[in-house]
Amino acid sequence: MGFHEVRFPTDLSFGSVGGPERRTDIVSLTSGFEERNTPWAHSRRRYDAGLGMRSLDDVSSVIDFFEARQGQLFGFRWKDWVDFKSCLPSDTISASDQVIALGDGAAVSFPLIKTYRSGEGSYARPITKPMAGKVVIAVDGTALTEGVDFTVDASTGIVTLATAPASEKEVTAGFEFDVPVRFDTDRITVSVASFRAGQVPDVPVVEVRV
Repeated sequence: MGFHEVRFPTDLSFGSVGGPERRTDIVSLTSGFEERNTPWAHSRRRYDAGLGMRSLDDVSSVIDFFEARQGQLFGFRWKDWVDFKSCLPSDTISASDQVIALGDGAAVSFPLIKTYRSGEGSYARPITKPMAGKVVIAVDGTALTEGVDFTVDASTGIVTLATAPASEKEVTAGFEFDVPVRFDTDRITVSVASFRAGQVPDVPVVEVRV
């Protein structure tokens, strides 16, 4: 799948709306009970970039970006202003934010994950588009140095340590990240008159698997 490692303009994504989507199959039984199942292991996020545009210059910037991606053909990075850190949006990332693995004395490469918890439930989300220079790692509480003790592939979210962590030692991480997305349309329709009157175009964006 074609993907461009370029981020949608953050000043335009700031005013967008969107969030996670789940797919649940529900079968109602004759007894009144339900059977629920999902074919998706991971949620999928959708956004509308149109609401972030406030001027004709903004529209021009989006059209430039749209044409460079050739519509739906190429994916790109998107900043979700509500969920772009390993911690709360108002907090500063820390190497202890997320447990991403337990050492076994042999493995040195680990994918970044962010775990969401509420009550007894939890969900581990793969983080495949971390921001370069915005990843911090620790092993058993000891902070590591990027470029010396570990490296990060910003295009996949894989962290590679210089030395394998000992068995049962926690590998923890803090990071900022983008969402891999594509445009969910091959057409952007803009009316100058309606835009000046306050009506913005629909520019749907949907998360992709990479």
